[in-house]
Amino acid sequence: MSQTPIAQPRKAALAAWIGSALEYYDFFIYGTAAALVFNKVFFPDSDPATGTLLALATFGVGYAARPIGAFILGHIGDKFGRKRVLVFTLMLMGISTFLVGCLPTYDQVGVLAPALLVALRLAQGFSAAGEQASANSMTLEHAPEKRRGFFTSFTLNGTQVGQILATAAFLPVAALPESSLLSWGWRIPFLLSVVVMAVGYLIRRRMEETPAFVEEAASDQVAKMPLAILFRDHWVSVVRVILVATVASVSTIFGVFALSFGTDTAGLERSTLLWVGVLANVVALGAIPLWASLSDRIGRKPVMIGGTLGSAALMFAYLSAIGHGNWVLIFAIGILLSGVVYSAPNSTWPAFYGEMFTTKVRLSGMAIGTQIGFAIGGFAPTIGAAVAGDGRSGWVPVAVMLAVLCVLSAAATATARETAHVPTADLGRTPEQTATHLPATA
Repeated sequence: MSQTPIAQPRKAALAAWIGSALEYYDFFIYGTAAALVFNKVFFPDSDPATGTLLALATFGVGYAARPIGAFILGHIGDKFGRKRVLVFTLMLMGISTFLVGCLPTYDQVGVLAPALLVALRLAQGFSAAGEQASANSMTLEHAPEKRRGFFTSFTLNGTQVGQILATAAFLPVAALPESSLLSWGWRIPFLLSVVVMAVGYLIRRRMEETPAFVEEAASDQVAKMPLAILFRDHWVSVVRVILVATVASVSTIFGVFALSFGTDTAGLERSTLLWVGVLANVVALGAIPLWASLSDRIGRKPVMIGGTLGSAALMFAYLSAIGHGNWVLIFAIGILLSGVVYSAPNSTWPAFYGEMFTTKVRLSGMAIGTQIGFAIGGFAPTIGAAVAGDGRSGWVPVAVMLAVLCVLSAAATATARETAHVPTADLGRTPEQTATHLPATA
């Protein structure tokens, strides 16, 4: 592989960071709206509990579309390049999010309103399926070998910024009187996505293709059927990524279920509870590169496993604090959980997953594996709302469910090969293939 200029890894990381922030602003404002207002805007004829369940289900629908998008966009990215996917996903996300803000309500058009909402949510999910995998592939393939964890973590750092912007956009909106919030206030963050789309497009269109993909294209080694190679030679890694990626349930339980539980069941003030997420994400901005750098030194697996199990334990304490309405503990444990401990696996997985695959199938392998695993995480709030008990202690079954998923994720991580110190050219190869200089087929 030819050497890249020193500026290229930084440029790729910055472009991934900014683009990811802009795109995930769009994606996360939907989650906030689903928890706070969609039950009343799109499902007003349902009783409060059913309306909340239906609204959270529309949030999960976006994750159901992700595996489909992963197959299609993964194929395109591995065959035609990472840049095309990055530009396409941003445009699709921006347009579909803007249109959510233009939707009529249930009172205006009846069941057509939630049907259109679901359709646009599917478009959002399809877009998100290719976003992180293409950005991670772009950054990893530009990064210096000994700092792949650090540079790829900028994609997730950008995601945190997107969450901050999404939550911050709802803070003044959530403070509006109920009538204003439900009539026009909730639309503002969605309509602002047209600005997000324009800025993101200018950034993404100037990105350069990765040296690894350019070399493969120049030597006519780009796979004509990447998915066939992926499922023939790398299916074990795909299954492993699916299982490890269930750790994403921590994020959705924290950001969606806990918000709904806190406002609807515990009776907490919504604007104050939103600030927990904002502050946790601000802390995560500093924690993510630190954890990623640590994974470059000691390995991916210890950071992944420790952060996953720690997050499961802290979720019990966080939901308990919400149930008791203890604001000091809510802020302290919430920031520790989402801002510090969960940042360990969240910062490390972009490199950890990408290092399991060769250049030929890296984008499709990451996209398909993560998006199926993330789909489980996406429906975790819906499942949580269904299994939650009554009253302020109803969170217990939800915390147990999350603990099971985290143990599964940690166990799958333990079965993986440690790749932090494997040369970039040997990623996706078995140790035997590396030693004998055989082509990577497993």
